[in-house]
Amino acid sequence: MQIIELLWPAFVLAIVLVFIHSIFGLEIIRRGVIFTDLAVGQIASIGMALSITFLDGAYQNELTFGFALLAAVIITWATKNIPKIEAFIGLLYAFGISAIMLILAKSSQGVELFSKLSAADILFTSQEELLHSIIIYGFVAFVMFVIYPKFKGIKKEFLFFAMLALTVTSSVQSAGVLVVFALLIAPSYVGVFSKKPFLSATLFGSIGILVALIASYNFDLPTGYTIIFTTVSSSLLYIVTKEVLMKMSLKSRT
Repeated sequence: MQIIELLWPAFVLAIVLVFIHSIFGLEIIRRGVIFTDLAVGQIASIGMALSITFLDGAYQNELTFGFALLAAVIITWATKNIPKIEAFIGLLYAFGISAIMLILAKSSQGVELFSKLSAADILFTSQEELLHSIIIYGFVAFVMFVIYPKFKGIKKEFLFFAMLALTVTSSVQSAGVLVVFALLIAPSYVGVFSKKPFLSATLFGSIGILVALIASYNFDLPTGYTIIFTTVSSSLLYIVTKEVLMKMSLKSRT
């Protein structure tokens, strides 16, 4: 009971993170642009790095969202005009991470800040931070479930990436780029093999991230990387086991 009283905001945020990222993760896997979220997250982090290094943390939200939206605009255009889009998105990611390292090189805490941008600690999330995230993700969920299906063509593409940018802006600041990537892809990868992809992704990811939070607290492990390890390894184990059992079943029938 004590751990629940202490960490319940982190538990709720964890489930909300899985829920909102499953919406985008399933679509990203369907489109075959797996590294889109990494690229958007990394470009968004340029804004965070600039704020932390040169502005003492001022305008962090504005700069982060501005760079995330810029990435969304570039990727929206590229999906319609650039061949081999996955390679292009990979280059955007490489550009983002190199830009961040160059910016943080001017900071005395560069290595520590880069680690935080990659995988932050959500374990002791405050109620105020939780409420802020719920408001943002609630708005994004409303747009994606109610407004997004009514759009078509390039407007629909831009709306998708704009909402992804808004989600990533919040998620990167609270969880980190690599955690965002893990939550977008790992649960959704399990979900695509289910008859109810969104429900399966949300349930699988929620269980995984809650286990990760408890393990991080009890064993004093870095929370962000514990989330990444738990969600990714459980996803890989599930997929491999499922495929092996399926092949064994087919062989037994022949």
